[in-house]
Amino acid sequence: MDFRFTVEEEAFREEVREWLKKEIPPRWIELDAGLWEETEESWALSREFQRKLGQKGWLAPAYPREYGGSEMGHIKRLVLSEELNYNRAPISIEVEISVNWAGQALMLFGSEEQKREVLSKVGRGEAIFCLGYSEPNAGSDLASLQTRAVEDGDSWVINGQKIWCSYAHYADYCWLGARTDPDAPKHKGISMFLVDMKTPGITVRPLINVLNRHSFNEVFFDDVRIPRENLVGEENNGWYQLVMALDFERSLIGTAAAHQRFIDELVHYMIEAKGKGERFADDPLIKDELAEIAVQNEVLRMMCYRIAWMYSQNLHPSYESSMSLLFSSELLRRIANVGMRVVGPYGQLDTDSKWSVLKARVMRAYLASLSIGVGGGSNEIQRNIVAMRGLGLPRQ
Repeated sequence: MDFRFTVEEEAFREEVREWLKKEIPPRWIELDAGLWEETEESWALSREFQRKLGQKGWLAPAYPREYGGSEMGHIKRLVLSEELNYNRAPISIEVEISVNWAGQALMLFGSEEQKREVLSKVGRGEAIFCLGYSEPNAGSDLASLQTRAVEDGDSWVINGQKIWCSYAHYADYCWLGARTDPDAPKHKGISMFLVDMKTPGITVRPLINVLNRHSFNEVFFDDVRIPRENLVGEENNGWYQLVMALDFERSLIGTAAAHQRFIDELVHYMIEAKGKGERFADDPLIKDELAEIAVQNEVLRMMCYRIAWMYSQNLHPSYESSMSLLFSSELLRRIANVGMRVVGPYGQLDTDSKWSVLKARVMRAYLASLSIGVGGGSNEIQRNIVAMRGLGLPRQ
């Protein structure tokens, strides 16, 4: 296996880097909005930047041109994702939700009219999705969801509640799983729908996260009437569509680059900082811990590369995506824990303190990482998927 990128791919990497130097707003760098940390101001900056990406065909690079993409190969898409993540470009998880999770599933299962109407807006950065998956009594056991969609003439009428809907307060569409056959086995009676979030009967209530930011929501559907043609694919075949979308969700090919930026900053801090007259970088225990997470991140990088390669070969990563998500989420927690030991008591201080270090990024990552390992299916679910699909172990 040749792990080197081609001359063309490396030239593209330089093109992306130069473009990002010009286009990332200075104010975005000042705000330093990280995972689940959006404010109204940072959100506006992010959306403006995403529209610029859309104009270049880089927001949804693998999409066909008629849907706002550039039909980019998946290895070049990997290069783009690495640079966007390492340079902390003004994008958020909402881009992944819209472009690579719901959007890719819609590409597979949606009608031509749905794709023309919705995907082109997503590709241009003009529309975003939220996910209508989890419910108060249906989290890891997602197939037990109870939100109902009942056919009524030329419409579907939806009633129920969803929870942990990231950015539903900003979203234009919801990629919604609902039960259409309550008498069928729980995996057989689910259908997927496109729901315009401006439809009457939808109520969005905020759930404030551990960083004191509004990123999550609970969403209520009270007699929400949507057109019949908003059903995606076949009725009662939604579980298959939903699982495919979850595989896309777990295929975060730029994750290792984001982790690498964090590790690089910790190493730089170690080299520069001193305690009791000695450099922190001379502490053998901390050096060993940093070396260990650096090696682990290289393992994650290979997982990301494998997934990108599979896509380039028209293969669908399944347990491979679960492996990557599981390893990535646990590694982020380890990096945050090591970071807290590196910065010591300063790691407890937020940006409003003059004594905070690294823009309080370590503390913020430590708190944000608490929810990593739950979204997209808990780490226990990922282990089950790897065991059954990857290793062929029995369900019981």
